[in-house]
Amino acid sequence: MTKRKFTDYALSDEIVRALESLGFTSPTEVQNEVIPVALKKQDLVVKSQTGSGKTAAFGIPICEMVDWAENKPQALILSPTRELAVQVKEDITNIGRYKRIKATAVYGKQPFAPQAAELKQKSHVVVGTPGRVLDHIEKGTLALDRLSYLVIDEADEMLNMGFIDQVEAIIHELPKKRVTMLFSATLPEDIKQLSNKHMKNPTDIEIKATGLTTDKIDHYVMETADSDKTALLHNLMVVENPDSCIIFCRTKDRVDQLCDDLADLNYPVDKIHGGMEQKDRLDVMNEFKRGEFRYLVATDVAARGIDIDSITHVINYDLPLEKESYVHRTGRTGRAGKKGKAITLVTPFEDKFLIEIESYIGFSIPRIKAPSNEEKSNSQADFEKKLAAQPTIKKSKSDQLNSQIMKLYFNGGKKKKIRAVDFVGTIAKINGVSAEDIGIITIQDTVSYVEILNGKGPLVLKAMKNTTIKGKQLKVHEALK
Repeated sequence: MTKRKFTDYALSDEIVRALESLGFTSPTEVQNEVIPVALKKQDLVVKSQTGSGKTAAFGIPICEMVDWAENKPQALILSPTRELAVQVKEDITNIGRYKRIKATAVYGKQPFAPQAAELKQKSHVVVGTPGRVLDHIEKGTLALDRLSYLVIDEADEMLNMGFIDQVEAIIHELPKKRVTMLFSATLPEDIKQLSNKHMKNPTDIEIKATGLTTDKIDHYVMETADSDKTALLHNLMVVENPDSCIIFCRTKDRVDQLCDDLADLNYPVDKIHGGMEQKDRLDVMNEFKRGEFRYLVATDVAARGIDIDSITHVINYDLPLEKESYVHRTGRTGRAGKKGKAITLVTPFEDKFLIEIESYIGFSIPRIKAPSNEEKSNSQADFEKKLAAQPTIKKSKSDQLNSQIMKLYFNGGKKKKIRAVDFVGTIAKINGVSAEDIGIITIQDTVSYVEILNGKGPLVLKAMKNTTIKGKQLKVHEALK
């Protein structure tokens, strides 16, 4: 069968161009099934594994269907975690870059006022965690009257985290006339009831998989006493010598302790858990994505929202006590068609949890022995060589997309009665520049920011120093990053 291309769908040139810049060559199975149905504005219930390309499956049609000229939010995407909300917002921004789609992320543990201020600006798509979205709805800072699309992402995780009542409360506030899309790795009864209650004859799409985990991941169990775990982990690291590895612990105290232990051994390591400030968590995630360090020690907060296609190993330093968590943790490796390895350390008292996990995923995980001293000795030189090597900083998918973009600052905004169309009309008249060269426009009370695409930034910057907007001469310079 001939492989489909994104040009086979009814997508605008702007969306296709952004996908090409992001390195998206052909749709994944879930994208192939979802995009045509979503473009017909039909409700959808999609069961598909983590790492299958779900974000682009709903992100592409949403970016295609929203109207740039409308200032109020047209799509709401609910995410279970802050990290995932931020990532989905970035993905939507990248996919909609040439259509000038503005996405806004709202989530807890961050000041409310800046989010409310951003929602007053033009926002086509809002991505958020249920609690904070509900806060904005109740305080009247999230306009709902133009909302046409609702996406419930990772619905099973919403259920596990106790958010389902908040999701229902949000749905009750939304316009009845809308398209609703629900995505989930599993479809427990509560999720089915949610879809039956709030969706109109949804199309069911199930992407078949080998059990709950992909066949790209090799799973192993090692039995050990709790007191021997740290020594075993050190030996494992030497023998396995991972390029990129997430080590999961059950508590933030365990994460802190283990990260300190590995740092004392000069491992390139950092950590992430729910007790950290949100900005620190996002900084750590971005550094890990770029490959600035090799080992990330984490609680389950990082089992969702990490979309990195080059994690070679996941190590469960502590066995997860919830069977679903095992799937989400191990799903961080074996992504984008690459092989991965998941190794779980199990103590003698954890057999019943392991049996539950094996029953859930549908197969017995092979038991393997701890590395021998001889294996460690044979691997030591290669391990130390990799440890001493400078990290190779990876380019993100959006680097190529963003490399030709310059963001301009103007010292005028709403108070000077300036609108986005005023910038488009003025800048598009510059010789050598067209409307297609103008990216996302953000207009605040006293300042505005305009992204200029396709390497035309210097040309526009020079021209605008002597060009008025609505008869007003504004100061303009390249915006600070």
